[in-house]
Amino acid sequence: MNLPERGPSQVRIGIAIEIPEPFGPALQEARAAFGDPFAGDIPPHITLLGPTVVDESALEDVYAHLDRVTAQAAPFRVILRGSGTFRPVSPVVFVIVAQGIAECEELEGAVRSGVLDQELRFNYHPHVTVAHEVDDEALDLAFEEMAGFEASFDVTGIHLYEHGDDGVWRPARRFELSGLSDG
Repeated sequence: MNLPERGPSQVRIGIAIEIPEPFGPALQEARAAFGDPFAGDIPPHITLLGPTVVDESALEDVYAHLDRVTAQAAPFRVILRGSGTFRPVSPVVFVIVAQGIAECEELEGAVRSGVLDQELRFNYHPHVTVAHEVDDEALDLAFEEMAGFEASFDVTGIHLYEHGDDGVWRPARRFELSGLSDG
């Protein structure tokens, strides 16, 4: 995993959509079964902002920014269906976001602005990773076994996760989506 360096008065954060029960635990179990070394450290999620280092003194500004973003974003439905891969560019197998793509893209763009403005290494592609840092055989197995996966749930908030010294990502704060839908 590519993590930015963190200094003594900094925190490493990420912003994501949590995958709720029962789907999140099922995806985490699947990731572990494929031998992914990060299965226990990274809760299943749809990334909105990847690992980012901020000064602890800037966290209140980050919270205010996320409050503004989520005040403008309405709850929406996500459907996860089937499997995909980033191979050969990156050894990753994921579950596809089949519905809710536009809403994820809009949220990602809004989150990755202001105090959290940054360049992306790759174009944003909402997904849920189920295998990473494993051999080709495990990636093939993950791709095959997750092809029939399907889940649907309402996204009503996003989480700011903090990366602990033990390597585990934990939800630190939830921000409710409170905007009005267009429909």
